Amino acid sequence: MLERSDFLIAAPAGLAARFAAVRAHSARLAAPLSAEDCAVQSMPDASPVKWHLAHTTWFFETFILERFEPSFRAFNEAFRVLYNSYYNAVGDKFPRPERGLLTRPPHHEVLAYRRDVDARMAGLLQRALPPDAWALVELGLQHEQQHQELILTDALHLLSRNPLYPIYDPKAAPEARGGELEWVAFDAGIAQIGHEGAAFCFDNETPRHRQFLEPFELASRLVTNAEYLAFIEDDGYRTPSFWLSEGWALINNHAITQPLYWHRLGDAWHTFGLRGLAPLAPEAPVLHLSYFEANAYATWAGARLPTEFEWEHAAIARPDLPQLFGTAWQWTSSSYAPYPGFRAQEGAIGEYNGKFMVNQYVLRGSSLATPEGHARPTYRNFFPTYARWQFTGVRLAK
Repeated sequence: MLERSDFLIAAPAGLAARFAAVRAHSARLAAPLSAEDCAVQSMPDASPVKWHLAHTTWFFETFILERFEPSFRAFNEAFRVLYNSYYNAVGDKFPRPERGLLTRPPHHEVLAYRRDVDARMAGLLQRALPPDAWALVELGLQHEQQHQELILTDALHLLSRNPLYPIYDPKAAPEARGGELEWVAFDAGIAQIGHEGAAFCFDNETPRHRQFLEPFELASRLVTNAEYLAFIEDDGYRTPSFWLSEGWALINNHAITQPLYWHRLGDAWHTFGLRGLAPLAPEAPVLHLSYFEANAYATWAGARLPTEFEWEHAAIARPDLPQLFGTAWQWTSSSYAPYPGFRAQEGAIGEYNGKFMVNQYVLRGSSLATPEGHARPTYRNFFPTYARWQFTGVRLAK
């Protein structure tokens, strides 16, 4: 509970409006889906949309209302366990692979939960609170924006398992084209890596530090479907020399012979996306590749994946490069590790990023599913090497 001795300030200008806008956007993303769609979990790595809607609400109730709301009372005590994702400091968690079994509470009760917490947060945003309260609200909004992307990627994976190939949104924007491929050269030197300034960033983007870069070249755009198809037709998935050992085992154990959501119908390739099933667009960027597929293609093409430091330096030095943001997350060759001097925060919030800094690789940029305003050159996304259900693509380096 809030103590009288705490230093209190009003909410930053525009925070209440941003809170309402972000929360409303999550509801809009779920609107094309039925209650049945929102309840199903298509694989252990994905979560039901209903769970995303509840968990993002849980974040505000658990980390903000519980601490700062006068006479706090939980909407439902059971939700503290049901919708805790991975915060050990908060307490028990419902098993992630079994989230699709949570047919109760029903969808309408989750929506009521959101309305209740939204109303209570709206009242809190009109009060004076300690500065760390507003920092937690901002973190909660950024957290919800991450889950907005997951709502789309997880719903797409769910719909892809349906032989009817349901359409999520017939008006979804097509992937941006990148134009002719050029190689953009960058000189050797010391680059400043990491976030600076007062604007929001996640803790894994800090501290800012120096990184020496050898001279390198970066492709001006992402790899296209047509270019990746050439790799497939050149026996790319049957040639072990292109693949890392673990990747070769993965594609053979799971009979992977093309990117996720590619379908051979008759003599033509098709792809499944938010607009449904459509013929393969040759000049569109190839999407839904694992780290292993991205690395194998780069090897076949006589190139490599960029390091995350090369990517960040290039994005800042040449912001005019096409498809840096808003098309596909781009695999790098960098393991997800802490920057020099990184220290996780104390308490449950410190579990947000730091404890995942092992056995994953960094992706840079943002995708067509990333909410507007949620991308920056220093943003460090990360996924395990096998992940393919995100909007992931390839930008080559030399």
